Amino acid sequence: MKFLDETSHKRTHERDKSILRWLDSSFGGKYLDEIDRSLIDHVKALRAKIATQSTANRYLAVIRTILLKAANEWEWIEKAPKVSLYKEKDGRIRSLTQDEFRRLLAELPPHLADMALFSVATGLRQGNVRLLEWSQIDLERRHAWITPEQHKNGRAHAVPLNEMAVEVLLRQVGKHSVYAFTYRGQPVVSVSTKAWTNALARAKIEDFRWHDLRHTFATWHRQAGTPTHELQRLGGWKTLSMVERYAHVAPEGLQLAASRLDNVLQSYALATPEQKRV
Repeated sequence: MKFLDETSHKRTHERDKSILRWLDSSFGGKYLDEIDRSLIDHVKALRAKIATQSTANRYLAVIRTILLKAANEWEWIEKAPKVSLYKEKDGRIRSLTQDEFRRLLAELPPHLADMALFSVATGLRQGNVRLLEWSQIDLERRHAWITPEQHKNGRAHAVPLNEMAVEVLLRQVGKHSVYAFTYRGQPVVSVSTKAWTNALARAKIEDFRWHDLRHTFATWHRQAGTPTHELQRLGGWKTLSMVERYAHVAPEGLQLAASRLDNVLQSYALATPEQKRV
């Protein structure tokens, strides 16, 4: 309860409460010094059987945070037991080719097509696109912004609007006084609808989710040669390591960098043993 009180401002507050409700069956009624490595490992294995190891890690992270606070901040216990997480694989990356994206846009209803196009143009997550308000947009300066409360990493995110993003927004002007994207005069509640699923089927696109539009944004930027540090800022990723997941999709993007040594190495070509024998 002390943890929940001190972290009520967190975006994950409701999720944390749900996690603690589940943990109560194992930890309820126990003193802090009774929660040892053995009990934590038992809960770890139990949660992994019910869900995935990734989900189990979310639960373990809450346990670890509370125990560290109890030891280091509240001084309720002398030392927090070690909490080991499962090793997770790199996140799934699925992006569309330009041809696939054209096919998808042709099959989507207009409101979803505009939202999908805006998503690939900006890299914004679906919640930020669905709930984007005109008060967050400056069309004259070609700029939008996501507040810390709205952004996944908890920091404000500046969004430069390219030509396509501006064109999409101009098509929405006058449809709603508050929200940029609407359907039949109301804010869009969900994007993963039957219309979305049917459009994917007609476009013959498999294994694709709305969030993969963000992967498409990042992949296309890397293929166009956008540097990692610039892509990090464009997409609002918290760390460079999260952007490095896309490095492998565009080896040609490094071709210019590799060629910078061509002039330097040219004089060595004639000095190779094979050349000397000739």
